[in-house]
Amino acid sequence: MLRKTRAFAMAAVLLINGSLSVFAQDAPQTPQAQQPQYRVHVTSELVLVNVVVRDKKGNLVGGLKKDDFTLLEDGKRQTISTFDFENVDELKTAGAAEATVSGTAPDGALLRPAEKTAALDARDRRLMLLFFDFSGMDPEQIDRSVDAAKKFVQTRMQPADLIALVSLATNMRVDLDFTDDKTKVLGALTSYTSGQGQGFDNGTTGSAEGAAETSGAFTADDTDYNTFNADRKLLALQTIMQSLGKISQKKAIIYFSNGISQNGVDNQSALRAATASAVKANVSIYPVDIRGLQAFPPGGEAQNASLHGQSAYNGAAVLNDLSGNAATQDTLSTLASDTGGKAFFDSNDFTAVFSQVQKDSSAYYVLGFTSTNALKDGRFRHLKVQLNRQDLKLDYRSGYYAGRDFEHLNRADREQQIQDELASELSQTDVAVYAGAAYFRQDDTHYYLSVSLVIPGSQIPFVQAKDKDNATIDVIGEVRADGKFAVGHLRDTVKLALDSAQQVRRKNVQYNTGFLLAPGSYHLKFVVRENQSGRMGSFETDVQIPDLRKTPLRMSSVVLSSQRVPAGAKKTSGPHPLVQDQTELVPNITHVFTQDQHLYLQYEVYDAARGKNPATASGANGPANGGANSAANDAAKAPPVKTPRDSVRVLTSIEFLQGGAKVYESKPVVANEVTAPDRKAVIFQIDLPLQALKPGFYVCQVNVVDDVAGNFAFPRSPILVKEPAQPSPTKTPAGK
Repeated sequence: MLRKTRAFAMAAVLLINGSLSVFAQDAPQTPQAQQPQYRVHVTSELVLVNVVVRDKKGNLVGGLKKDDFTLLEDGKRQTISTFDFENVDELKTAGAAEATVSGTAPDGALLRPAEKTAALDARDRRLMLLFFDFSGMDPEQIDRSVDAAKKFVQTRMQPADLIALVSLATNMRVDLDFTDDKTKVLGALTSYTSGQGQGFDNGTTGSAEGAAETSGAFTADDTDYNTFNADRKLLALQTIMQSLGKISQKKAIIYFSNGISQNGVDNQSALRAATASAVKANVSIYPVDIRGLQAFPPGGEAQNASLHGQSAYNGAAVLNDLSGNAATQDTLSTLASDTGGKAFFDSNDFTAVFSQVQKDSSAYYVLGFTSTNALKDGRFRHLKVQLNRQDLKLDYRSGYYAGRDFEHLNRADREQQIQDELASELSQTDVAVYAGAAYFRQDDTHYYLSVSLVIPGSQIPFVQAKDKDNATIDVIGEVRADGKFAVGHLRDTVKLALDSAQQVRRKNVQYNTGFLLAPGSYHLKFVVRENQSGRMGSFETDVQIPDLRKTPLRMSSVVLSSQRVPAGAKKTSGPHPLVQDQTELVPNITHVFTQDQHLYLQYEVYDAARGKNPATASGANGPANGGANSAANDAAKAPPVKTPRDSVRVLTSIEFLQGGAKVYESKPVVANEVTAPDRKAVIFQIDLPLQALKPGFYVCQVNVVDDVAGNFAFPRSPILVKEPAQPSPTKTPAGK
């Protein structure tokens, strides 16, 4: 039976009605049909619809008049107030190449426009942005993608084509703004070298079976890194969409990639945000799998070492390779289908993508109308465009979202609105929402899944009236087993009240909750709405709770935090592993810390083996209690603990890695007794000050060894250490 408990974390100095905590911390799939279902949010009264007209042979048809079209919204005829025809093929000669969409500005003008810009008239021009994702490519793939782009520019580029170049390696760069100058485009492409790749390809998942033999002592679990890499690619796409939104014409992004794997907690949320931004900005994505046509030999490729285990002999290796390749292509296919583009897979000829883009954006009609339905109910309105000729085929988006006037909704409508958003396939992303999940075992068949939602304080507006420092936030969530039937539900309204609204804007708002679940696969979706303007944001993901009875070392998730706060008095009854000794650990979802903070880690080891153990090693900090290498623990020397003859012996330590080299390792902590006998758990709480670490990215590796059973685990988490924020200077009153 499912039980649900709620936990509200409170900051050390800012307490908000015992419900939320504000703390300083850096912070669709469409239904298959013959015609894709495109949806876009419209905030202006004039609604624009792009219509492509083709004959039975697929040729574009021009010369139609406004009177030839009939436009219906939800079955009601609309008056076409504006009519335009974009014909790229009419441009026979290239114009001046000096001006760009964002002006004659330097590198980066597309994403960071200069103060004074001369916008380019993009009428009757074809806008193509070539996005090279070098982050996971090997040198051969880089050369292959660049050569394909060069070949297109030299042989197929038309006078009406405007091309921009963006690359993603260590950072995302705008290498060339929109231009029709072939010399500039070829020069920018030539500047790309095979050393651009940064090797951010997917790592191992902790299992040696089927992996290449590297002579390592253990196989690291890089799942968190894989999640980060996928989010990084999708967020880069979303950033490009936001920059292209100011151009009203159709845009096409040709995305050179070697695949994107969804394997993390928030990859699906980032994917939906990217596709929603593309539809809103009128951008179509054309992904190209630059790996081309691949073969999967049973023993692995020749450049790799021999495989571990029996996978090479029973066919599992080939099956895993095929499944992994299909998974990376599935994300690219979603980007294409949800934005009106087309994906190109399993081909060594990459010229087809350029021909497809030119064909799809050669000529189209733009119909504008003002809806006769003045209600701002936020509902999806279906569009239908008809011609007085039956021999022509039309291609257009099937509808749009009307504006919603949140202030005039009654309580029932507001509740229905958030319920509809929970059930929506294409979620809103107006409010940024971040989330993290961790599991802890309660018994052999039940696990406590802790979920933390984080909202940047800048996302919460405040009115200027007397209640400017008061706001309410609605939270609704659902847990579905195997993505089908609901096994858990959350609905809550929390009040946010502070002395100063500016304190909220500078900090993050975190909401913690939890569910008691059995091992298995679950789909989580949470919707957050701030009730000043009615804006909503959502977070959706798949979560796997493992059955620890099948693992050698039974261990919980590792929770990273920068705060320990007093446990709230209004907490509901039930299990809450992050509350120990009336103190609650507030999870740090972003994994961003400053040098003046402490890194708190909490994790549990279950069913530790018992046996005859030697005396506790020197340097141990007591049974299952951290504080490794902290000044407080070095100063306070605990008396020696007499170890029973038949007891557990679990050792743990923390390492920080940077660039493949170890830069810090804590003293080992030895636990000789079970901390929570009812759950057969050894609880570790580690306290590490960060002032000795230089600012930068690190890999935090937790080493756990069950010395009696000989089992071990080495989970990893990426963290970012930043310099402390400089205090704002205080003004001295005049005359003092």
